[in-house]
Amino acid sequence: MAIVDIPIFSMLRTRMQWGQERQRVLAENIANADTPNFKPHDLVPPDFDATRSTSPHGPLVVLAQTEPGHIAGSDEPSAIFRSRKDEGYEVRPAGNAVSLEDEMMKVASNQMDYQAAAALYTRSLNLLKTALGKAS
Repeated sequence: MAIVDIPIFSMLRTRMQWGQERQRVLAENIANADTPNFKPHDLVPPDFDATRSTSPHGPLVVLAQTEPGHIAGSDEPSAIFRSRKDEGYEVRPAGNAVSLEDEMMKVASNQMDYQAAAALYTRSLNLLKTALGKAS
């Protein structure tokens, strides 16, 4: 069985990709904090039940390999994550609705979530190495 076939690794990898994409969206919000009429965006958290199903275009978690020995990955993680617009925000006279305090709290929360997923991924890999007798 390939490591990409183990569900915990697939879910953790999806969660880390979501965290990377969310970081990009939050950085765009912060960068546009002074842009008139800009509305902040966010990503909907991944639904891991949906990753088991398929869409009309194929599986939602798309894996691509260039060589049989390579671990598969996704070139475009943003294609599988949905965007969300917050409707409950204050708007400044210029029409901008970005609150730097809220965005920085989201960035900090996203960083902690990403670090937790990465730590779980690392520990799961180490557990497999131990089970195979290859722990260093």
